[in-house]
Amino acid sequence: MSTKENPLVSICIPTYNGETYLEEALLSAIKQSYKNIEIIISDDNSKDKTLEIVNLIKLKTDVPIHVFNHDPNGIGANWNYSVTKANGKYIKFLFQDDLLEKTCIEDLLQPFLINKNMGISFCRRKILMESVDASNLEWIKNLKELHIHWKDLNPQQKGKALLKDENFLAHPKNKVGEPTAVLLKKEVFDKIGYFRTDLKQSLDYEYWYRVFKKYDVGFVDKELISFRLHENQATVKNSNNKIKDYTLYPVLIYKHFFWYLHPSLRKELFFRYNRIGKLLKKNIK
Repeated sequence: MSTKENPLVSICIPTYNGETYLEEALLSAIKQSYKNIEIIISDDNSKDKTLEIVNLIKLKTDVPIHVFNHDPNGIGANWNYSVTKANGKYIKFLFQDDLLEKTCIEDLLQPFLINKNMGISFCRRKILMESVDASNLEWIKNLKELHIHWKDLNPQQKGKALLKDENFLAHPKNKVGEPTAVLLKKEVFDKIGYFRTDLKQSLDYEYWYRVFKKYDVGFVDKELISFRLHENQATVKNSNNKIKDYTLYPVLIYKHFFWYLHPSLRKELFFRYNRIGKLLKKNIK
């Protein structure tokens, strides 16, 4: 396989006090069947043994591991920082709690090798639970298989076609997955910018949909990653702290995605957010 067909993939791991699961996550990255990889650790000044674990593993592997420790500036800023330090043609996020299946990168890379306009590919995921309780079981029931909520999802298609999906605004808003479930071409960050740092819970899928505007999308119908549910993860903490950026998200969709959407959804947003639309709706009532 030539260098062109064997591009460098940067596995970006944003960390903060991740000692509990980090070793397992790192080993899943190192054991990838796809070998042309580097690992980027972007650490938000952890106070536990996170960096100690990284440095110990670094001594035992030939996989390049680049460590960057910096002052914390929020979730999105850490994700973005890791990308700026990456040398690869592709970006593969791996969160400190999660795992990659052995063929994850190999499989997610395939759509890019046959389609030059591919910007993002994503896969299904397994769920790891720290404890089995009613809330976790309800979460799995509603959110494990995100891809089924698209009306028409194919292995390869135009991102704009998915934005025009009639179900685009329906629950769940994130029909792709967390960053661990995604592979991105690095050039998309140059073309469309980085993750929004003013968002806390919707910053990932808001970004995926920005990518959809410009690029084709690949879907690999395999469980290639494991997403871990536990009480200390950022998603749970944000929810417990009542961080409700879902009120901002639909406004962003109205302002920046309106003409990409299905006509029925444009109508819905027009009456909800447009000044004239609000007046018309009021008069109709």
